[in-house]
Amino acid sequence: MLIPITRQTFEQIIPIIATGPQYAHYWGTWQDFLRRLLISVVALTVTWLLGMLFGKGGMAIKLLLDIIAGLYWLWAPVYWASLRNGKCRRLPYSGFWRGRVLDAFITEDLVKEEETFDKTGQLVIVENRERRINVSIGDQSGFKATIQAPLRRIHKVIRPGDIAEGLVLSQQPDLQTIAKITDIYIPQHNLWVGEYPYLRRDVFTSVSEELGGNPRQAPSSQPRPNSVKRRRRF
Repeated sequence: MLIPITRQTFEQIIPIIATGPQYAHYWGTWQDFLRRLLISVVALTVTWLLGMLFGKGGMAIKLLLDIIAGLYWLWAPVYWASLRNGKCRRLPYSGFWRGRVLDAFITEDLVKEEETFDKTGQLVIVENRERRINVSIGDQSGFKATIQAPLRRIHKVIRPGDIAEGLVLSQQPDLQTIAKITDIYIPQHNLWVGEYPYLRRDVFTSVSEELGGNPRQAPSSQPRPNSVKRRRRF
């Protein structure tokens, strides 16, 4: 099922300013926090040196820069999340999509490579890998996609046939070609799956109830890949 939604509704579901889950996503680990804190210290040092260079002139501007630099560790997650939301919001058309889980499987993917030196001074490349859940979804029109996310214990409840909902984005008003699909919601388990929490969850679940009724009562037939395709796979 695919139902186009208005631009106003879309902008409520994916707001400009970061939501709580989006802020938490970019807050990251304690290493990420320490990295931001170090940037704040360096930036404060730079503004202090500029203040010494220019004397008392422009004290108001210096104070503003001090505040911005000193609080980088706090506001940076908002900035990066809002920037990511903005890229998503550039796509002009969107629709509420409901389908089914076709398959769920685990992979171990390369996340980052780091260069370091061993005791003998030889350059060593360290691969950081992460176990990830891959959820294949589809509907009766033949549309298919795979959503990835870091593996969590709760993901073990996902089963083929579970209802999956999300937002699809397109450059075309008829949504014939899908440019992007957001994180997905599996209502049977009240579970969200995705690399990044694009959706404002309270608004999306309200739209789901309004447009799609009770998802637990949706038709139980499995998606048929050989059905007539209305949208091309992205």
